[in-house]
Amino acid sequence: MKFIRFGKAGQERPGVLDAAGHIRDLSGVVPDLAGAVLADLPRVDPETLPRVDGTPRLGVPVAGVGKIVCIGLNYSDHAAETGMPIPEEPIVFMKATSALTGPNDRVHLPRGSVRGDWEVELGVVIGKPGKYLSEAEALDHVAGYTIVNDVSERGFQLDRGGQWTKGKSCDSFAPVGPWLVTPDEIADPQDLDLSLTLNGTLMQAGNTGRMIFGVAHVISYLSQMMSLHPGDIIATGTPPGVGMGLSPPRYLTDGDVMELRVAGLGTQRQLVVAD
Repeated sequence: MKFIRFGKAGQERPGVLDAAGHIRDLSGVVPDLAGAVLADLPRVDPETLPRVDGTPRLGVPVAGVGKIVCIGLNYSDHAAETGMPIPEEPIVFMKATSALTGPNDRVHLPRGSVRGDWEVELGVVIGKPGKYLSEAEALDHVAGYTIVNDVSERGFQLDRGGQWTKGKSCDSFAPVGPWLVTPDEIADPQDLDLSLTLNGTLMQAGNTGRMIFGVAHVISYLSQMMSLHPGDIIATGTPPGVGMGLSPPRYLTDGDVMELRVAGLGTQRQLVVAD
């Protein structure tokens, strides 16, 4: 099933898509897509739910996000374009939850930004608490999959004393959605095509099969260091084609439009504006 959250920012309601792609209101079944609900998402016939008219804004498809954990340089061809060695263990960094925004909301470049960049990624949403998980049991803790744009400010990330989090956590730098797609609809998370266009030009194209560390490995790895909780989002890395890797580099500017796609997970579209 494809779950969503719709409505004005801060006032989103839970929903689900029917077979025709129409939004159905789920708020009479569950209060929100958060917490214990993610461990046992409702299996309802969407046709029995009220249909939502129009095209409401879509929010982040999961509420109560406790942390956003990201994996860096997780595609061998992306590591090559940055000139960095292939990591021997997953590179882990965090994005602030205040960076979360809807899949089609505007992305705001912060004051002083001159090296804004894009990164289309497969996002994994945790559904059940887990710690010290084996790879064999890791995927049982997944509520669903989604798209994450790991927007970055490379100057903040690389040139201001270390810690990638600085360049990853600006407001609006974590568009997530449009949908939370349950694992039964994703036959293999390691065989999903993903792409990003900038102003209609294809910049990134890849497949999750090129990950250095697969989804199950990443979940297991993280769970050895930190408890994973319902609503936690893991951004699993990006394929080549980021602005920093181009020759010459190409960075985001006011008025740019990014469109992101992951097979089976829908599409995001963001207009870039400068603060």
